[in-house]
Parts: sequence; C-alpha cells; structure tokens
Amino acid sequence: MAIIVSQIKTAISANADDITASAIKKLKLDKNGVKVCHLHKTSLDARNNSDIKLVSSVWIELGNEKAEKALCERDKSCAYVDESIEIMPPKSACRNDKKVVVAGFGPAGMFCALTLAEYGFSPIVLERGAPVDERVKAVEGFWSGGSFSERTNVQFGEGGAGTFSDGKLTTRIKDPMCRRILQRLVEFGAPPEILTKAKPHIGTDKLRNVVKNLRNRIIELGGEVRFNTKLDDIIIKNGTVCAAAANGETIPCDAVVLALGHSARDTFEMLLEKGVFIEPKPFSVGARIEHKQTDVDRSLYGKAAGNPNLPKGEYQLSYRKNGRGVYTFCMCPGGIVVPSQSEENTVVTNGMSEFARDGENANAAVVVGVSPDDFGKKPLDGVDFARQLEQKAFELAGRNYNAPASTVGRLLTGKGALTESSVSPTYARGLTECDLSKLFPEFVTEMLRTGLVDFSHKMKCFGDKNAVLTAPETRTSSPVRITRGEDLCSLNVKGLYPCGEGAGYAGGIMSAAADGMNVAVRLMRNS
Repeated sequence: MAIIVSQIKTAISANADDITASAIKKLKLDKNGVKVCHLHKTSLDARNNSDIKLVSSVWIELGNEKAEKALCERDKSCAYVDESIEIMPPKSACRNDKKVVVAGFGPAGMFCALTLAEYGFSPIVLERGAPVDERVKAVEGFWSGGSFSERTNVQFGEGGAGTFSDGKLTTRIKDPMCRRILQRLVEFGAPPEILTKAKPHIGTDKLRNVVKNLRNRIIELGGEVRFNTKLDDIIIKNGTVCAAAANGETIPCDAVVLALGHSARDTFEMLLEKGVFIEPKPFSVGARIEHKQTDVDRSLYGKAAGNPNLPKGEYQLSYRKNGRGVYTFCMCPGGIVVPSQSEENTVVTNGMSEFARDGENANAAVVVGVSPDDFGKKPLDGVDFARQLEQKAFELAGRNYNAPASTVGRLLTGKGALTESSVSPTYARGLTECDLSKLFPEFVTEMLRTGLVDFSHKMKCFGDKNAVLTAPETRTSSPVRITRGEDLCSLNVKGLYPCGEGAGYAGGIMSAAADGMNVAVRLMRNS
C-alpha cells in the first residue's frame, strides 16, 4: 500500500521538494522506482533555538507491497500503511429510511449529519442559533457594545463554539477518521496546508466559509438544517426515543443525536428531568493570559525570532502539584481575547485567531483542573460551579459585561496596575481591574500562582509581570457526561446518541468531528 517515513530533519527554509528528496536519499531508494512521494506531516523542533529544524514525515508508495514491508522491517523510521482497511460500513448494509434528528450544528453535529446524508439518510438538524453570517453580525454587535443574545452568540449558532476560535485541528486521539475529516475540510474550502502541518489550524475567518459549504452539501443530499430551533424536549416511550420537540413542533424519529456542545446547560437540565443518565465530570477554570506575540517568539526561537520561515510561536505548558494540574490551553498566536458567554449577566472569556495570526498579542488560557470532589457529585454541580464564577465575574467587573482583569504581577505580589502594562488588552467589551483572588476559590488562585511561577522558568515571557490576565475561562470542556454504552447509545434510553464535546466525549474540533462520524457509523450499523 504505502509507507510513512518519519524523522526527516531539514533546515527551516526547506520546501516540500527538498524534504521528499531527503526522504528518498535517507532510504537509499532509486527515485525512478518511487511511484508516489509527497509530504505527509511537518513540524518544528525549536528545543535548541540556535539550531531550529523542520522535522517531517513523507508518504511513499513503491507499488510493491512486498518491497514496502521489507523496507519497514529494515528501517525503523518507516511505518507500513494499509489503506485497504475500510472504516465506513458498506452502503448496502444501511437502512437509510431511518428518521434521525441531530441536535446541534457544531463539529460533531455537522460531521454526523454529513455522514448520514452521504449514506442516503435525510437527517433533520436542529440548531438553536443563527446561520453563520447572521451569527457573526450578532456577535460582533455585542462585542461593539450592543445587546446580548442567549440564542445566538459565541457558543451557539452555525459551526458551534469553534467558529469563533483559532480553528485548531490538533488532537491527541488516534482515530482513523481524522485524516478523512481533514480531507473533507479542504474539500469544503479549508487551506490545503492543514493536510501536512503537524499543528494545523483554519482560523475563524476561513472556517466560516467551510461551515457554510458543509451545510449546503448536507442540504443538497436531502438533509435539513433548521436554525433558531432549539431541542426543547425528547419524547420517550418504553425506554426508547420516538420523537423530538422544537419550536412547538413534534418531530417523529427513530433516533436523536445529542451533539449539543459544552454550553447547552438548559438542555442538560431537560435531559436530567426526562431521566436520561448524566454524571458530572472534571473540567478546568482559570483566566486568559496575554503577551506580546514578539515576546512569545523570542522566548521560543531566541535570536531566530522574526525569521520569515518560522511560524508564529505557540506553546503548551503544564505543571502538577499534589495531584492537581495547571496548564495552558487553546493558545491563540496573534489572536484576541473574546467575550464568550451564553447566559445573560455573566462573563466568560475565550481566545480567537484569524488564519494569518497577525495580531499584536498572543493569548492562551491558564487553567486549573477541578473535579466533582471540588464542586459536588450531583449531575449538574459542575454547571452550577462554572455559572457562579461567571455571575461573580459580572458583578466584580461592574455589571456591564466588562471582564475582571489583572496583571500577572498583581496576582502574584499584589503590585502592578493594568494602566502600567506594556501589553494592550484585546477584550472587546473592556476590562475592570480586579483582585482575581476574590473571583476564584483559594485552591484555584494558589494553583494559578504556582503555575505562572513554574511556567516563567520554562518560557521567558511568563516572567513578565506586565502580562494581562482576563477572567474567567470556564468553558474548557463539558462539566457533564451524558454516559453511553458500547453501542454509543445512552445507558438508559435507546435511540438516544450522546455525541461530541457537550456529551463529554470530545475536546476540540477534530475529536468532536470524529465522534460525530463514529456515532453516525454506529447509528447506521444499528439500523
């Protein structure tokens, strides 16, 4: 089939042809005997910033399975790839007259509905928020000082929360669906480079067109997407879903996919009232930290910072103490900190970048893990814990949708005003300087302090006491799990398929999309 040869190290100025030539030379192959050769993935090794290298893997096909396997046995940098393994069911095995409602049109719901539609099903998608163009107007209107909508915001609307993000496509899962998802995203308008970057991203600006193109494909295939339509109820008879209710209409169906997103708190409440099994799960809370992007680049690349062959610097840091973790999350190079609440009279922060990542600042969440041992073991205790932080932040910052903020120095030592910082905050609704220790429980505050000190030993920019902290970050992942069995159905309701991040089974665009596809495949196999 093919081999992937890894650990091809080249100068940062190397192009794809240079890298593939290096791979062929490394394996001592005759280039005339290579049928297919292209760049598979490339990443950056900046551990020694005086000698930064590209580290790549290359896809090679020799057209001779025996020779490919022999090469892999001889050279441990090679891995054999058998693409004959089919991860999708044969279409002939699927009963596509089954009526399916998909609740939510974020990555999980989109790829679930797309997969079903391509197999001849006619899914009905219910999305409480607006189409993406209308959604952008509503969000930007709020950011500019306008009114807030609980229906259409950064969390709700076409594309889900990822539509207002960096559009990161990195994931730790090893799901064979991931490659297929990247290919589909390119088909719908994403930059082709996401197929070869080790840390691919689309950017919120390009992601919006991808979302629209994907929606149009579902509709072309016979699916239906209903915006401004929230799942209000599910009708259960004899332990099995038989209908969904939305906007006063009852929709008979054989299955409901709960691709809700992590912020669908009212839907969690409805499901709990219906007796659906839900349990609390750990998540994380903290603040967004902003540095100048140039300071991040210098911390990572040293004297090489500013080299046009280098990407915008990004990082991922973590520290554990006494069983509790503090870590950076969702780092946005050249991005902004954005208002991201889904409920009135609350404050929530998140990060967002456009594809060019050309903003003055970098930002990332610095968050502390919390668990049911901290906030309670009832199903929605985590929801209540996060909501109380968000409401308290609204109060502390002046009840005007400003966010409470502080310099790193003030959090660590009690000294250092925002007005003295060299970092210009990007939070659109404005900041109110606050003592963040009054916002968080003491154990969170102390762990944030501990983490910031530890990170300053790893990256010079984290030693900058003028860096800005904007709080709170509370939507790192879902605070609940809508638990499912091996058949991917709810433990106690047949035909109900919890799916994606809101159900507690994903943590980002890629893993949510993969879970959506896997749920669609299992639903079809269960037909």
